Amino acid sequence: MTKYDTHASHEAVIIRLRKADGHLRAVIEMIEIGKPCLDIAQQLQAVEKAITNAKRVLIHDHMDHCLDADGWDADRTELKAIAKYL
Repeated sequence: MTKYDTHASHEAVIIRLRKADGHLRAVIEMIEIGKPCLDIAQQLQAVEKAITNAKRVLIHDHMDHCLDADGWDADRTELKAIAKYL
């Protein structure tokens, strides 16, 4: 796989990560202006979840399209099961 390979999910992952980036910038601003810690922690949780979801989509797509070699069906199924916990 070269660094230029793309998958159908990449655009969706990019969109998710850009939203997370904007959200994280808003959290930084919340800290700078002195918002309550509970509010900040809630927003950080949302950022973390967005990044985790983007990672999960990317990994599942990679497994679907890059691990389809003959004889790898059992391994791929196991990897998918494990990847749910990432």
